[in-house]
Amino acid sequence: MDDGRSLRVCTVGAGYFSRFHHDGWRRLERAELVAVCDLDRGKAEAMADAFGVARAFDDAAAMLDACRPDLLDIVTPPATHAELVRLAAERGIDVVCQKPLAPSLEEARALVATAQGAGIRLIVHENFRFQPWYREALLLLQGGLLGTPHGIAFRLRPGDGQGPDAYLARQPYFQEMERFLVHETAIHLIDTFRFLLGEIDAVFAWLRRLNPAIAGEDAGYILFRFASGAAGLFDGNRLNEHVSDDLRRTMGEMWLEGSAGVLRLDGAGRLWLKPHGGDERQHVFAFEDRHFGGDCVHLLQRHVVAHLQGGGPLENDAASYLRNVEIEEAVYRSAAEGGWVDISPDRRQS
Repeated sequence: MDDGRSLRVCTVGAGYFSRFHHDGWRRLERAELVAVCDLDRGKAEAMADAFGVARAFDDAAAMLDACRPDLLDIVTPPATHAELVRLAAERGIDVVCQKPLAPSLEEARALVATAQGAGIRLIVHENFRFQPWYREALLLLQGGLLGTPHGIAFRLRPGDGQGPDAYLARQPYFQEMERFLVHETAIHLIDTFRFLLGEIDAVFAWLRRLNPAIAGEDAGYILFRFASGAAGLFDGNRLNEHVSDDLRRTMGEMWLEGSAGVLRLDGAGRLWLKPHGGDERQHVFAFEDRHFGGDCVHLLQRHVVAHLQGGGPLENDAASYLRNVEIEEAVYRSAAEGGWVDISPDRRQS
């Protein structure tokens, strides 16, 4: 589609995180946000008013039939995704769907099959890889500044998970998720690790729950073995904080190590380079410190529009994204069995 007209976008979901989606679409020149839908009509109308959207609905099928958009942006909890993708697929409408893609690997595969059967694009809204510090880190890796990369570690500490009221003000359904830290949060880092260092072929995990008020795990350690021979570590809990004036900007700190030095990400979104044998110095780069994660929602949306309007390359198509969900499933299996799980191509789970 490159006929010069704007991409017509409808959204479904008017909860906390959707405001970033609506603001992002509003700022794209070649996209037009035409309607908002939520089961709570009042929330849909309030979101539409806030972002200058003409129409609000409480029924997704009615919205799609009335507006006939080019793209449906799904910003709802995972259990609702299958029905919404089905509605769009029946009407030949492309979809961007928030992660987690579905409650389970089997259901995620079914979503992909639904989209492929209908011939629509299904894209996962996986935005961490679009955070500007990770895009910059990849450029530095590709430029050879770290030499041969051999390790990556991320320490997640958003500090929002303490006490009986954890998550209730922002995303209350978090408390009821039986699979939480990995399924909802660490999946971001699984995708980011692969974005930076390539394919993962084995995992080891120890997961636990620190806050008894929630159903799922909220802390854990995950080791990753990359096909290249590099190693990865995710060290996360949602109860403690890292050093930052905005705990949701990076949600933690990263170390990326290679034969020629170390690249460190701090809680301000700054990158620090320490060449081997030299002093650490800040690597200065420009980014928009706006909304969530360096405006990563908007940056992902811009990437999607560039693909749909001009046919450019597409990251995070759902079929490719299934590999992240396979790795997530292997993490839970490792935690349950207490050992390494090999997911290299010749050992991958069926």
